[in-house]
Amino acid sequence: MIAIGCDHGGYGLKQEVMNYLAERNTAYKDFGCYSAQSCDYPAFGQAVARAVASGECDRGIVICTTGIGISIAANKVRGIRCALCSDTVSARLTREHNNANVLALGAGIVGPNLALSIVETFLNTEFPGEEKHCRRVAALEAPEETMN
Repeated sequence: MIAIGCDHGGYGLKQEVMNYLAERNTAYKDFGCYSAQSCDYPAFGQAVARAVASGECDRGIVICTTGIGISIAANKVRGIRCALCSDTVSARLTREHNNANVLALGAGIVGPNLALSIVETFLNTEFPGEEKHCRRVAALEAPEETMN
């Protein structure tokens, strides 16, 4: 299941992404927001991140105007590796190299066609588990004081 959330700036694109997921029979859970009325992105980014970190959902997608703020909010949750992607190459590589589990999109940066291609790439790319990437992901997960 895919967790999805946004703020008011990402609301329209979130609707597009949810339609895309529904057309492909991909289960998702909407963590808000539920309108284009102004709201604060941290609550929605962290709700998606908590759902992924807890195992309730397999991966997440968060959307705001730039994708920056909501990705920062998601990354505050332990166990989350949220990547802001504006192209399909970054979406593929963040899955292959970083085992990213949450995708951030900027609705004001990428249009719906590109955004849906990014979502497709992110969801269809598996983490290959190469030793060097596993080692690096483990370092990302380690407490700060143990990192070199």
